[in-house]
Amino acid sequence: MKAYDKLYINGQWVEGSGKEMSDINPYTGETLFTYKSAGKRDIDAAFSAAEAAQKAWSKTTVAEKVDLFERLLGVIREYAPAIEECLMLEGGSVAPKRGYEAATCAQMVRYFMQFPAQMEGKLQPSDVPGQFNCILRKPRGVITVITPWNVPFLLALKSILPAIACSNAVVLKPSSETPASALMLAEIFDKAGVPAGLLNVVTGGGSDIGDYLVSHPSSDLISFTGSSEVGKHIAALAADRICDVSLELGGNNAMLILEDADLEAAAEKALFGAYFHQGQICMGVNRIVAVESVYRDFCDRFAEKVKHLKAGDPKDPEVFVGPLINAGQVAKFEQAIESTVSAGAGVLVKGSTDGNVVSPWLLADVTRDMFSAQNEVFGPVCSLMCASDEREAIEIVNDTNYGLSNSVMSRDLFRAAKIASELESGMVHINDQTIGEEFHVMFGGEKESGLGRFNGKWVLEKFTTEQWISVAE
Repeated sequence: MKAYDKLYINGQWVEGSGKEMSDINPYTGETLFTYKSAGKRDIDAAFSAAEAAQKAWSKTTVAEKVDLFERLLGVIREYAPAIEECLMLEGGSVAPKRGYEAATCAQMVRYFMQFPAQMEGKLQPSDVPGQFNCILRKPRGVITVITPWNVPFLLALKSILPAIACSNAVVLKPSSETPASALMLAEIFDKAGVPAGLLNVVTGGGSDIGDYLVSHPSSDLISFTGSSEVGKHIAALAADRICDVSLELGGNNAMLILEDADLEAAAEKALFGAYFHQGQICMGVNRIVAVESVYRDFCDRFAEKVKHLKAGDPKDPEVFVGPLINAGQVAKFEQAIESTVSAGAGVLVKGSTDGNVVSPWLLADVTRDMFSAQNEVFGPVCSLMCASDEREAIEIVNDTNYGLSNSVMSRDLFRAAKIASELESGMVHINDQTIGEEFHVMFGGEKESGLGRFNGKWVLEKFTTEQWISVAE
């Protein structure tokens, strides 16, 4: 992978005016490259370029917008091997994860290609004789996109593509852990012939430039994906200037297992949901709540599968659990395990730490008051919880400040659907694990898991606004 050590502003590659930073391989500890982060003047330049580009882009035809997306689709397919390499080197992604993300990027471009033709308005009658009303759907303007390190390509495109398709411009700030992913996206857009200024990428630490970026007067909407703690801070800054936000935040998701569930299938699905990308997925299975009659049987089945997961070098195609993103995340993870075990949780599978690689942990007999039951533990651990019956299981699942994605395992689909409607989460999957997304279906959480909805008509409505024009004779 080449050194992506420049910012991308107004169609040009420029050196940042901020402090020097490094992009680090989380498995080897090797410095991939150093770069200068953005300073305030770089952010000002990015917004200025975006404002000018957006005005011109909003006047282009649907066909011109679709042409850009068609070119983009070709380039992003061409870059698929480079995307996978980047995901492995700077993000620690193992083969299944990086392959999925690279392939899904192309699928997402193909889906959002149809959005320019969906900018529909409507006519409405009027109470005034001889008058009629027009409702126009218009772009927001400049959308600030702030993305995390765990799924950096996919989560950036999830906002960038609908934003540009709906005639907005974008200023993107990636996580400082994975700057190359965002800058490679800029390179892809540049090669596809994106107009100068329509996409701008500024890199740097959130503590250094985050507040300035979010508070910038030229930002018309902030699309943030990341932790609930940071999301709250962004929402507060945005509220100070009445700026709209779209927040996709953390989760503490649960799989609820009823007595009639297929336990073998549940264990297989939970294995993927709990340990995919080392558990560093906001939709991952954090907790498994099983009713008492099948709890021990499920614990035994699941523990046997977890023991056989291989952890280590993400280059190894047999490895399913790669490194956590950095040493700080490893320390936080170990503190979470220690807190939960010291409170009385049992250890069915004991993980070990080697550098940033943590092999899987499986905790049993976790109760509601324990740390791993109440918090999003971003790492390879799953907490097994026992409920006396269906009613208590529902209460345990809902006993969290989060509400992103849950699942219900049962052979009785009507019963499962009824339970699903009682779960306090934006998404519920029946007879599946909690990680799932379809671009035409709404995505989003309740409570501290976010505000607003992504995908399909929901993101189109969020990334646009409406204007009433009355027409009199």
